[in-house]
Amino acid sequence: MTAAHLRKDPRSVILRPVVSEKSYRLLDEGVYTFEVAPDASKPEIRDAIQAIWPGVVVRSVNTLNRRGKRMRNRRSLTYGQRSDAKRALVTLSPTGDQIDLFEVK
Repeated sequence: MTAAHLRKDPRSVILRPVVSEKSYRLLDEGVYTFEVAPDASKPEIRDAIQAIWPGVVVRSVNTLNRRGKRMRNRRSLTYGQRSDAKRALVTLSPTGDQIDLFEVK
């Protein structure tokens, strides 16, 4: 661990959870999907998850960069672009760790 990635705010590294059918299917296996900052590294993502949810042990982090789709405007026949996104698949340790993403208070 270097001191450079310890200075970042964990909430600026982890932007939001990804809500999709595939991400819900992976929850049963202990894999959580998050949209992260484009410049975030795997150690930064691991440290941010463990800082936001204390007591959770991250086993592995896989990242992927998704290019934004090119979309056509129906009225003016011009093209636009959806924004690019970086996602992180975070696997927790098999000791029963769990993240409550949609908790009701």
